[in-house]
Amino acid sequence: MTTNSATSEKNLDWALLVLRLVLAAVFISHGHQKLFGMGISGVTGFFTNIGVPLAGVFAPFVSLLEFVGAIALLFGAFTRVTALLLACDMLGAIIFVHAKNGFSAPKGVEMVLGNFGMLVAVALVGAGAYSIDALLSRRNPPTP
Repeated sequence: MTTNSATSEKNLDWALLVLRLVLAAVFISHGHQKLFGMGISGVTGFFTNIGVPLAGVFAPFVSLLEFVGAIALLFGAFTRVTALLLACDMLGAIIFVHAKNGFSAPKGVEMVLGNFGMLVAVALVGAGAYSIDALLSRRNPPTP
């Protein structure tokens, strides 16, 4: 079975959309929990208890990143930067929370590592055609 370049590119664009939508659902949920459930003070206390340095700085940053960044991913806006920042967030989760629990879910690194891998892939490839990033790049083509 052979595929042409246009078909492969269209499949990649659909795959990137699926990745972005799944990641957005996960992180909107986590960000919402941090912002509106635990509150910044609760997240700061949690981060302090698990040994995150500068917990008072990182708690609001991570909470907003997970919620607002996930909304940006949903629409494919600022995708590469957002995905990279969320991947760093997942590295922090691996280091400070999950690594001590081994590999397997529910408390191990398994699911967080999966999120990390998907985020790195999106950061490397970009948002795809079905995104605000693509719309903006079509409106402002690069100058030679």
